[in-house]
Amino acid sequence: MADGPYTRYVAIGDSQTEGLWDGDDSVGVLGFADRLAATLDALHPGLQYANLAIRGRRIRDVLDDQLPRALAMRPDLITVCVGMNDITRPGLLFDRAMADLDLLHDRLAESGATVVTTTFPDIARIVPIGRILSSRMLRTNEAIVTAADRYGFKLVDLYSAPSMTQPDTWSDDRVHGSPKGHMLFAAAAAEALDLPGSNHDWAQPGPTATDPSIRQRAHSQLLWTKNMLAPWLWHHAQGKSSGDGRAPKRPMLESVVG
Repeated sequence: MADGPYTRYVAIGDSQTEGLWDGDDSVGVLGFADRLAATLDALHPGLQYANLAIRGRRIRDVLDDQLPRALAMRPDLITVCVGMNDITRPGLLFDRAMADLDLLHDRLAESGATVVTTTFPDIARIVPIGRILSSRMLRTNEAIVTAADRYGFKLVDLYSAPSMTQPDTWSDDRVHGSPKGHMLFAAAAAEALDLPGSNHDWAQPGPTATDPSIRQRAHSQLLWTKNMLAPWLWHHAQGKSSGDGRAPKRPMLESVVG
């Protein structure tokens, strides 16, 4: 696999990679991938960067739609973060999603690019409803870690990071990163790539941080219900996805600084 400096970076995935809650649709969203691209370009100016991620996308969507477009760009760096929409989706299709994830990993390994992947944080420590999803999340994380070991992917381990349990790491829906969360994710990816100046500080909680209290977790549950569950139910009732009609924000390789 390539080992930097990188010249063509393509990000694939869902809302986390698109950058939801790091900015908004009126001014534009950033997200960890945009922030990582800026770091890479500052180290070695001239990086070409595309971001194909779209909110609401599942593993099969990335496999069928985003991956072929990404590989056609012949990237030397790919970041992939996808699976939460499969974890949270009710029904009996989760086993199929896990098979799709294995296939996605196989094809990424064949690309010859450096691949950065990530485990999901322990949302059961953030919002009580997360306990219901824990078994699926652990299974997904196990598949991601196994693929990283098998193929030499660069792994960002959000699950074990104490910083990922802090309320201010998360947006008001308690599933997507806040601007701080996206900055931490970008710093974690920089460490995984062993970029100059990177370190493991991103994983540490702040000096005054404490484990979320019962009251904080109850408040997080209310925020999740209002800002995550209610919009999802509305879209589901209409037979729609939050990403319907949306195109990637950076569909082609282009300079980071335009």
